[in-house]
Amino acid sequence: MKKTLIISTALAGLAFSASAQEVTVMSWGGAYTKSQVEAYHKPFTEMTGIKVVSVDADNPATPIKAQVEAGNVSIDVADVELSDAVRLCDEGLIEPIDASTLPPAPDGTPATEDFIEGALYDCAVASIFWSTIYAYDDSKFPGEKPTTIEDFFDTAKFPGKRGLRRGAKANFEMALMADGVPAEEVYDVLATPEGVDRALAKLGTIKSDIIWWEAGAQPPQLLADGEVLMTTAYNGRIFNAAAAEDKPFVVVWDGQILDLDLFVIPKGAPNKEAALEFIKFSTDTQRLADQAKWISYGPARKSSGPLVGLFNDGKTEMAPHMPTAPANMENALLNDFEFWADYDVELSEKFNAWVAAN
Repeated sequence: MKKTLIISTALAGLAFSASAQEVTVMSWGGAYTKSQVEAYHKPFTEMTGIKVVSVDADNPATPIKAQVEAGNVSIDVADVELSDAVRLCDEGLIEPIDASTLPPAPDGTPATEDFIEGALYDCAVASIFWSTIYAYDDSKFPGEKPTTIEDFFDTAKFPGKRGLRRGAKANFEMALMADGVPAEEVYDVLATPEGVDRALAKLGTIKSDIIWWEAGAQPPQLLADGEVLMTTAYNGRIFNAAAAEDKPFVVVWDGQILDLDLFVIPKGAPNKEAALEFIKFSTDTQRLADQAKWISYGPARKSSGPLVGLFNDGKTEMAPHMPTAPANMENALLNDFEFWADYDVELSEKFNAWVAAN
């Protein structure tokens, strides 16, 4: 009875408060956006009558900043990485979101207690845990196969091109771990000029073999086309290629960089009220569990975990493919959002200068 009342009240609130005809949601494209369309967009429209317009970007934080500063905002909701959410909030570019207004768990547990620690912020609500990993095409490795983050940087042992996201984040951390820095010491080292030089030196050992990527859909394609031997990637994109497209791709979890993605509302969003209702709907217990039917990203709510079952193929158990599965966390690094909120501009400049140098 309690559960029915909670759900009915939530639906009544959605129907009553949502007066806009559409809401524009910006995300990262590819298999990730598809998972959101299936789990969030379609049922939200069915329940409220509000059309969801899906827009993609290589990194939604960039157009948010540009639109708000130009006073010409067309995005209502955006999916951003944690360090970007913190920075955008600090700069006053996104709206505050009262976590107490988010729907409770089915047993009545308030959202503020049901979300995993570190998933709720003044201006952002997390939906998923994901990670940057590296992957390879198993058909290209008839003998010994890569198993460690060191192997990614070992072109003597495994000669061939490497795919890397064009940016400082994750690359610096992985380089330091491959160079022998323990995961728990990575950010202390990277906060020093010597640590940055060390990371760039390690990246320099494979620089002539790097093929850069920028959009999340690119790494699986680079592997499929044989353009790279290995590539860093978002774990869900590799899972989708393997499970949905039957590609012989293997994820190496050693040295993974664990992160969060969160929903935010840009300051001046044209449909702010509907945007908030979309976020409430999309981050309830069932919707977050539903997304895991479409991609291997872990839900940000505790109550969603037990509801995660099979992939939409009806046969693949999703739990072992989550970045937070115990077996996948043996040498994992949780992205330090405070570090990147402080150092992103400085380290990005150094990284870009290094890329441009011969």
